[in-house]
Amino acid sequence: LEVNDIPIALHLDHGPDFETCKACIDDGFTSVMFDGSKYEFKENIKRTQEVVAYAHEHGVVVEAELGKLAGIEDDVKVAAHEAAYTQPEEVEEFVRETGVDSLAIAIGTSHGAFKFKPEQCTRNADGVLVPPELRFDILAEIEKKIPEFPIVLHGASSVIPKYVKIINENGGKLDDAVGIPEDQLRKAAKSAVCKINIDSDLRLAMTAGIREHFFAHPEHFDPRQYCADGRSYIKELVEHKIKEVLGSEGSAAGVMELVNANK
Repeated sequence: LEVNDIPIALHLDHGPDFETCKACIDDGFTSVMFDGSKYEFKENIKRTQEVVAYAHEHGVVVEAELGKLAGIEDDVKVAAHEAAYTQPEEVEEFVRETGVDSLAIAIGTSHGAFKFKPEQCTRNADGVLVPPELRFDILAEIEKKIPEFPIVLHGASSVIPKYVKIINENGGKLDDAVGIPEDQLRKAAKSAVCKINIDSDLRLAMTAGIREHFFAHPEHFDPRQYCADGRSYIKELVEHKIKEVLGSEGSAAGVMELVNANK
């Protein structure tokens, strides 16, 4: 059975260089992301062009990144003081010169479960941390520069309190973990944003199910037992995101990227 015979999209997230992207394309990936956000603007364009040229020759679409997201996800580590919002005045040239198919931008999202420090947030009447709002003004300016061009948000997990609570009640320590409010994701999904990455939410759901399972069944050791509960929470989460957050009620977001769902 060939990859192209399976009705799924296979996407490389945060490809660090041409060689990695090429290897994935050669192995049958249908989509790759080249993340050149660590480079200066012109160098990012040059390296993205190289990936786009090879990918398009093989019928593969390319996502690129302009601007830097803070936080940690696997090997993507950017300190808050190094993060930078995407500059709207750069996006038109970047898209035109690279020929990229979609663009990941930085408007205040962040990788990981601890997206914001407590001092960056306010607390509501219940004492829950409320993060600063995403920079929708930057998103609006970008849309004016490249109308209807597909925009991607990385680091957009909501860090859903239910799963954080389950983890903490079963031996975890995720105090002050805070994510992107879902009403802001709904707002983003009604714009040119066509893909929202929620990797951390999936990891939290999986971990919540596994921790809860071991607390109830300390005698179990078979992954088929404890991973089943994790997968159940992942299915619950994805259904919620599709129907309640990014669903058909006026939403333009057609795809969520479900990265490393079974880690």
